[in-house]
Amino acid sequence: MINLETTYMGLILKNPIVVSSSGLTNSVRKIKILEEKGAGAVVLKSLFEEQITNEASHLISSDPKNSAYPEAEDYIVNYVKGNSISNYLELIREAKKAVSIPVIASINCVSSKDWTSFAKEIEKAGADAIELNVFIVPNDKNKSSEAYEKLYYDVFAAVKKQVDIPIAMKLGSYFTNMMAVANRLNADGADALVLFNRFYEPDIDIDRMEMTSADVLSSPADIRKSLRFVGMISDKIRGIDISASTGIHDGEAAIKQLLAGAKTVQLCSTIYENGFDRVSDILADITKWMEKKKFKTVNEFRGKLSYGQVEDSAMYERAQFMKYFSDNKKEVLQ
Repeated sequence: MINLETTYMGLILKNPIVVSSSGLTNSVRKIKILEEKGAGAVVLKSLFEEQITNEASHLISSDPKNSAYPEAEDYIVNYVKGNSISNYLELIREAKKAVSIPVIASINCVSSKDWTSFAKEIEKAGADAIELNVFIVPNDKNKSSEAYEKLYYDVFAAVKKQVDIPIAMKLGSYFTNMMAVANRLNADGADALVLFNRFYEPDIDIDRMEMTSADVLSSPADIRKSLRFVGMISDKIRGIDISASTGIHDGEAAIKQLLAGAKTVQLCSTIYENGFDRVSDILADITKWMEKKKFKTVNEFRGKLSYGQVEDSAMYERAQFMKYFSDNKKEVLQ
C-alpha cells in the first residue's frame, strides 16, 4: 500500500501537494474542490500590503476634502485596512469549517510596519500556519545588499513576535548568497522556506511602445530556478522544511523536487492551465512511480538526490556550460 503522507512545518499532510497562494484559493468553494481532488494543503490567496495601501490612497485622492483633513485620511486608511482584514479572517474561518486539510494564510508584505500585528488575528481565526510572501525590489543604488536583506529579517521578526503557529518565508531567487539568507532565517526560527516566489515582471510592447506585464503563469522550464537550491538547502541546513514552488507542472517535476529534498511541492499555473483535476493526475503519477520503484512512503526517497547524497555534488554547484559545449561542440555547430 502506497502512503503519501508527509509533514510540513509540523503539520500532518495526507500528501506533499500544496496549492499555492493564488486565485485558486480565494474562496471556500474552490478550496473544497481542491480538497476533493486530493490536495494535501492550501495556501490562501495573499492579503497584499501594497494593495491595501494603494486602495486607501486612491480613495483619499478621489475627493480633495479627504486630504484636507488628517482625521479623514486616518479614517479611510483604517477603514480599508480593517475591511480587508475582516474579509480575510472570515475566509480563514469558513475554510477551516469546510475542509479538513491544513489552511495556510498568506501575507504579501514589503515592510515590518504595525499592520503585521494582525498576524495574531490570523492565528485566532484558525489558520494552521502563515506564509510570508516577501519581495523588495532593490532600486536604491546607495543601499547595500545587507540592508535589503535586513528588511526580510525584520518582517519575519515582526510577525514571529505575534504568533505561535508555524511561519514559512516565501523567497525570490535574487539574493547574493541564498544559503546565508536561508541559514539566517533558520536561526531566527523560520519553520519553512518556499523556493521560489513568482513575481510580476515588466515587459515592453514594441508595437504600442508601452510598458506591459510578462506572462503571469510559469512554464515547466522554471523548475530549474529552484531545483538547485532545494537540493542544496535541504541538505546543508537541517531543521527547516523546504517547499518547492514554480515550474511544477506534472508528476515528474514533483518527484524531482521531492528527490532533491523538498517536503512539499506547490502547484498553481498547471491547475490554471489544466483544471482542478491536475491535482489528482499528479498524485496518480507520483503513486505510479513509487510503485514502479518499490517505494512505500515518500520519506523513503525524499532527498535521495540532494546535494550531500549524490556522488558528484558539484552538479549542484556548476554554473557554466563549458563541459557541455566542450563535449558536444560538433553537435552544437552542426
